[in-house]
Amino acid sequence: MTIKGGVASQDFSAAIPAVACESAGGVWHKVCLTLKRELGDASFGSWIAPALLREGPSGDVVLVTPTGIARDWIRRSAWRRISELWIAHDPTARRIDLKSRLEFEASAGAYVDAAKAEPIEIVLPVSTDAPSLAPVPTGKPSRTQGLQERFTFETFVPGPANEFAHAVARRVASWADGHFNPVLFHGPYGFGKTHLLNALAWEAMRQAPTKRVVYLTAERFLSTFVRAVMDRQTAAFKEELRAADLLIIDDVHFIAGKQSTQEELFHTLTALVEEGRRVVFSSDRPPSAMTEMDAHLRSHLSAGLVCGLEPADRSLRMGILERKIQTLSAAHGSEPTMRPDVLQFLADRFTDSVRELEGALNTLSARAGEGLSRLTLDEVQAILRPHLRAGEKRITIDDIQKATADHYGMKQADLLSERRNRAVARPRQAAMWLAKQLTTRSLPDIGRRFGGRDHTTVLHAVRRIEALRLEDSALNHDLEVLTRKLRG
Repeated sequence: MTIKGGVASQDFSAAIPAVACESAGGVWHKVCLTLKRELGDASFGSWIAPALLREGPSGDVVLVTPTGIARDWIRRSAWRRISELWIAHDPTARRIDLKSRLEFEASAGAYVDAAKAEPIEIVLPVSTDAPSLAPVPTGKPSRTQGLQERFTFETFVPGPANEFAHAVARRVASWADGHFNPVLFHGPYGFGKTHLLNALAWEAMRQAPTKRVVYLTAERFLSTFVRAVMDRQTAAFKEELRAADLLIIDDVHFIAGKQSTQEELFHTLTALVEEGRRVVFSSDRPPSAMTEMDAHLRSHLSAGLVCGLEPADRSLRMGILERKIQTLSAAHGSEPTMRPDVLQFLADRFTDSVRELEGALNTLSARAGEGLSRLTLDEVQAILRPHLRAGEKRITIDDIQKATADHYGMKQADLLSERRNRAVARPRQAAMWLAKQLTTRSLPDIGRRFGGRDHTTVLHAVRRIEALRLEDSALNHDLEVLTRKLRG
């Protein structure tokens, strides 16, 4: 049962009178106001804010920390002061205790009937004159720290490039039997790995609320481990991680070369797998390419299922754009559409990273607001020009002609010739389309560089390729390959 704003709900357990619970929330609020002022924002936010007041097995009040490390810091650095402030502000003189989450749950299991085993959470009343206390207990479980609410399976757009990874993540999140362990998703920056891991974590917690899901970035794993070593709290650090039913670590390649951290991760991974717990990682490359990583750890990362995410193809990029536009339009209350030529331009220009694609759309939305659906292609190009790849490799029409000729096994001169047979005409049209997409040259200028053709010929070629891309997967693949090759 949750106490919000100092008001007890009607079905609150008789173990604690409503007045007492109301007082406990108010007392903790006053204690926090003083602690925040005395400890400073950094220490308060790191150690005190994540703690929650809970009802103990015997009806006393327990301050529950998310980790044993946090419990020990509070006991060493702030517990005497907390006790003094609690006594000063509590009119009922109730006893307050300090425990880590694991300790609290163990004691609850030992002393409380199964039907009443769920602890009672007391959420601080929110004071309008103290907005700075926003981080203090929000009622969300501490295991959600670091997760982003917008990254769910509902907002993840599956496609040929990521459908296998998506299916694997769904299976892990469902707690299905017969799973591979560990699972490692890999792919370059901006391919959707973090989104997939966040979605997996949220769904796993929804499917099994009583199981412990821990999500960490590798950087957070490293910094927490280093702090535990410095504070001589490595045992508590290990206890927290190895109690997880599902451990998720994002960007595990970050710890490559950091020997002691790799050793700790290796032992944690081994312990969890041996106990049948589930472990999921992400990295920017497969384990075999992590040459700086310890060989034993690299071998264990390879022992389960290694699942690659491929670059988003054009259809997937279009789907991502459409989903993002719906979200932006809902926020603005505007029509959830954009001009087809604008969508095509964005999908064809931002091919390397989904994040860059979304960033371009966010830029347009910020500039156009409710008028997003009315933007013309010229306006879009003008808005994005200052933001397009600062320092990007300059691609020339000559580069395009050479790459196209090489790809199709012909001479560059063939693209400039008058030959009209399909074996030459189609690659020539593809090269003209690439010139329109990857350079700032005008249609007449492009035509002149293709054997003195006029702008209507180039326009016809661009439109023809656009139409063929929708039905010719081989052509679409050729254009994707050429685009990446030209952009280096």
